[in-house]
Amino acid sequence: MPELELPELTAPDLFDEETLERNERYATGHSLLWAGALAAQVVALALLARRRPDVRAPLLVRGAAVGALVYATAWIAALPFRLAGQWWRRRYDVSDLDYLRYVTQPWGTTLGELALAALAGAALVGVARLVPRATWLAVWAAVTAIAVGYVLVYPTLLAPRLRPLEDRALASEIEQLAREAGLGETTVEVRKAKERTRAVNAEAIGAGPRTRVILWDTLLEPDVTRGEVRFVAAHELAHVSRDHLWKGLAWFVLLALPLLWVLTHVVPLRQPSALPRAALVLIVLQLATLPVASAITRRYEREADWTALQLTRDPVAAEAIARRFARTSLANPAPPALLHFLRGTHPTLVERIATARVFARRER
Repeated sequence: MPELELPELTAPDLFDEETLERNERYATGHSLLWAGALAAQVVALALLARRRPDVRAPLLVRGAAVGALVYATAWIAALPFRLAGQWWRRRYDVSDLDYLRYVTQPWGTTLGELALAALAGAALVGVARLVPRATWLAVWAAVTAIAVGYVLVYPTLLAPRLRPLEDRALASEIEQLAREAGLGETTVEVRKAKERTRAVNAEAIGAGPRTRVILWDTLLEPDVTRGEVRFVAAHELAHVSRDHLWKGLAWFVLLALPLLWVLTHVVPLRQPSALPRAALVLIVLQLATLPVASAITRRYEREADWTALQLTRDPVAAEAIARRFARTSLANPAPPALLHFLRGTHPTLVERIATARVFARRER
């Protein structure tokens, strides 16, 4: 991606005052709830660590039990804030999903994460006993293997929740975009999202030999133009063609190495009762690396935007979908600089519109 000199646009240049005030209130509420959930998890895990939980059982069973307990504690501590977040979305008409379904619908994912936490607890204490001098390295190798395995298995886990795109003409256009991006066989599918949100989005999966573009059904509403759908699909295809998934995984593996070294030297993991302390240290380390992770993600999102513009040659649609994000997701067009530095995973809407206008000027 070339280094771009973006025009000096401001949010008031692009959005009306009512939109800016509403979206800022909405984003601020979610930021406060995120901070509250994080604080609640820290307090709950600190209390659990003081109790040094353990059970009478073989070592690996004890590790699994405490690992599951750590996950359950963090999940329960964050639940009131997650429910408040859903209330906030309902209040601003971003979602009309009721609270019971909000909690119960992802039970498959929740139980899977619980099982993974149990497995991680058993693995941590087992490895700490087997290789006490190189625990960090052994855990790093295991984390790397699990991450790669998840990336490869994820498309299979997602498959039952998808259906083919019925609009074959649109599917053919997206498949053509994939070929222009240098990708091979591509299928276009639809994910049901209307009952959870009115935000528009899509994703693409290309970890294997075939690329799958997944459009949210909210993106297929009559008021969404074909150009906007094509641009969103091209953006997701760009992530695949630029190997952003694998590059992101490589960054994760690279950052995990020193973090696990710190973890295993701060917290002795030979006993399952140390796992709550390990979870606390991991939260601190995650917060410390959050700006780095966000900056990497923003870089890839900028690159995907530019590649999508090259594929579609449609800066008008690129600007239109950015404005739609402000209406449907209530994204803050220009969030506070510090918050964007810490948690901003995408360029701001102002930056994305400016990028589209730069491309339009170059095409004249």
